This record gives sequence, C-alpha cells and structure tokens, in this order.
Amino acid sequence: MNIKLIALDMDGTLLDSKKNLPSDFIPWVKSHPEIMTVIASGRQYHTLAKDFYMLKNELMFIAENGGLVLKNDEIIYKNEMKKEDIKTCLDIVVKHPDMTPVLCGVKSAYMPKAEPEIFKQVDMYYVNLEVVDNIYDCIEKDSILKLAVNIKNFGAERSMPVFSVLEKHLKPVLSGDSWIDLSNASVNKGEAVKAILNKYGIDRKNAMSFGDYLNDYELIQACEESYCMENGHPDLKKIAKYTADTNDNDGVMKILRNL
Repeated sequence: MNIKLIALDMDGTLLDSKKNLPSDFIPWVKSHPEIMTVIASGRQYHTLAKDFYMLKNELMFIAENGGLVLKNDEIIYKNEMKKEDIKTCLDIVVKHPDMTPVLCGVKSAYMPKAEPEIFKQVDMYYVNLEVVDNIYDCIEKDSILKLAVNIKNFGAERSMPVFSVLEKHLKPVLSGDSWIDLSNASVNKGEAVKAILNKYGIDRKNAMSFGDYLNDYELIQACEESYCMENGHPDLKKIAKYTADTNDNDGVMKILRNL
C-alpha cells in the first residue's frame, strides 16, 4: 500500500483507557515524514496543540469533530454555525437540567457555571475555556463551530431523541456516552479529511483512518483503508474495511508498525 495520509481519532482509538499515547507513536510519526499524520478529534484545537506540543509541526489537526482543520496554526478549513442556529440549539439544551452546554469557538470554548464533576469533564477537552454567567452572550464573541452537550449519568444515547426537532441542516451526533455534539449537518471528520485530500492532491485509496465511535462514521468512509477498533461501536464495525485490536492493546500501532 502507498499510504500518504493517516487520520486517527483519539479517545477510544489512539489513546488507551487512561488517556495515554502509545509509547512509540511519537517516534513513528517523526520517522515517517512522507506520511501526513492527522489527529481527528472532537477536542478543541488549542487542547490538541498542547497535547501534541512535541509533534505540533509534524501533525495536521482536525478539531471539533471536523469543524476546523489547522496546520502550523493556519486554518485550512472551517465550518461555522449560524448565530440563529446556535440560539435554537441552546434553547433546547437549557430546558434540560441534566444537560450542560459548551459553545466551541475558534478562540475558546464557553460554558455556564456547573458542578465540579461536570467542569472536570469539560476542562479535560478544552484548554481554552471560559466559564460565563450568560452562555447566550458568547454567541457574538467568537466563530462557533459546534455546541457540545454534556449529559449526566452517561445519558447521551438515550437523550438523542430530544434533538429530533432540529431542522435537517443541523445534526446531533453521539460523541461518547456522556456527550452529544450539535453542529451544521455538513460537519464531520470525513468532510474535513476530504478537504485535506483535495488541498494536497491525495487520492482516498492512499488514505487510512482509525476510529471507534459514531462521530468517526464519515471518517471511516472517507478513506479506502479504514479500521474500527475492536472496542468500537457495532455500527462502525459494519462499515469499516478492517478491525484493529483494542485501544488498550495497542491496536493502532500494531497496524502502523507493519505498514
């Protein structure tokens, strides 16, 4: 295989259950400059840049589940929500006491005051984070890419029907057992990968992707050589070309070492 691009989800895929990188991932990236390595995450760009400070110049970053793509701090692709759509989504979320909204912008993320356990979960994904008195005021402060919703008691999947009232140009996506992401329907990791492939003239047959959850669905579809992790969602396994070992058993690196 002549692989020119590899796109990797983080949580549940590249990272183990303790959020650790495989020990040989950094050396692997540095020794394969001919392959464009892309970190594709629901996390904020500022968080990704901090997490991978030792590889910042070598990596491409897909942040906010595909809403933003950057290389060396330069925006390659952006898919911004309309302000009226953000308000519509917030109006739904604030009615539910088990939900905490996080507005995800280019400059920062914004959330209302919340319980320490919820703040801890949010803070893990957003290095640039402002706690505000009125979340609606933040709509005008930044280019908002998505509304991440934290749901208590691992209630994301059972809360999905709440957002069935959204118009078709907006889309709720399960991003984990406690998270639902609301964004433009055109936002996903797969569209972001396509933007990268187009910009750099790379054919999808020369692209490889790894994912584990439903927010990786289009990511898996965008690349010819696709892997769902053994610990991944059953629906993702159905569309992936291959299955990799679990994230706790070095699944990604077992494939990369043998490229």
